[in-house]
Amino acid sequence: MTVPDNNLTDPTKLAALAVAIKAWGRELGFADIGIADVDLSHTEAGLQAWLDAGHHGDMDYMAAHGMKRARPAELVPGTIRVITARMNYLPRDTDTGWREQEERRAADPQHATISIYARGRDYHKVLRSRLQQLADRIRGEVGDFGYRVFTDSAPVMEVALAEKSGIGWRGKHTLFLNREAGSMFFLGELFTDLPLPVDAPGGAHCGQCRACIDVCPTQAILGPYKLDARRCISYLTIELKGSIPLELRPLIGNRVYGCDDCQLICPWNKFAQRATLPDFDVRNALDHSTMIALFAWDEEEFNGKLEGSPIRRIGHECWLRNLAVGLGNASVQMRGAPEIVAALQARTSHPSELVREHVAWALARHI
Repeated sequence: MTVPDNNLTDPTKLAALAVAIKAWGRELGFADIGIADVDLSHTEAGLQAWLDAGHHGDMDYMAAHGMKRARPAELVPGTIRVITARMNYLPRDTDTGWREQEERRAADPQHATISIYARGRDYHKVLRSRLQQLADRIRGEVGDFGYRVFTDSAPVMEVALAEKSGIGWRGKHTLFLNREAGSMFFLGELFTDLPLPVDAPGGAHCGQCRACIDVCPTQAILGPYKLDARRCISYLTIELKGSIPLELRPLIGNRVYGCDDCQLICPWNKFAQRATLPDFDVRNALDHSTMIALFAWDEEEFNGKLEGSPIRRIGHECWLRNLAVGLGNASVQMRGAPEIVAALQARTSHPSELVREHVAWALARHI
């Protein structure tokens, strides 16, 4: 599809450009493209209250940018529209009974449960590249224009912008939902100075359901649309760099990187769609690895095997910390299995105090 000409003041031409952008987005592997204006003033009070309550935990960058997160034109001067995009990430070979399969794996105390999104290539790289290609395609039609690409990489209120652009709604777990695809997808944005016509927001469709709230292992979802990140397993195993609070360790179970519980229970994810790109196919058998096997990786193996993976960004130290907690919990379920105890004992003299602390806690669990 091409745009008749580059007259960016004619509403008809701008409407044609918007249609073309959505078609180009689909060609690049995006499942949905929406267009929003930049007025997020309705989110500022809620954002400030969340920060004031300390629910962002050690994610200091959330507070450092203040209200800039809710003001796209301050983040990127000249921005008047945001092109939002979503990309499905379920691996292409995902079975129809994938949710039940994930639940069975989570129930196996030896299994290392890793969030589905993290088993393939780093989504930051995939979406950033595809959004840049979209920007290049737009430039090829209209000439130079102002833009900036974002993918979970700056103070951007992705969910609020995606909701405003009409491609879905914020669920009660605070994740983004779409009627045709559940929540198993990534979001990305293209901030731009193009005066494109905007899409109408849609409505929310969670109704009276509170399955995500009730299933949360650590009760991190305080109520509809209220998340205390400090209790969220995804935060504890990815964002937190220090010691995991003692009272939360037993609740983590065998979740060693992220947590999908609130997504697996969500009724809308019966419509989750498989990825169209090979980037999100499972690497290194991360869908059925044991914690003992992963705990044996030294730092060189960790960096080598997980090159290009989002997991690599937490570093080997936190990787071992998370696995030590998981092994400690497995030891309780398996009544001090000798192979688990041996794996933990092999790390008792690790150079990292953080690792040693969590290993000692895990070994004490089987006594």
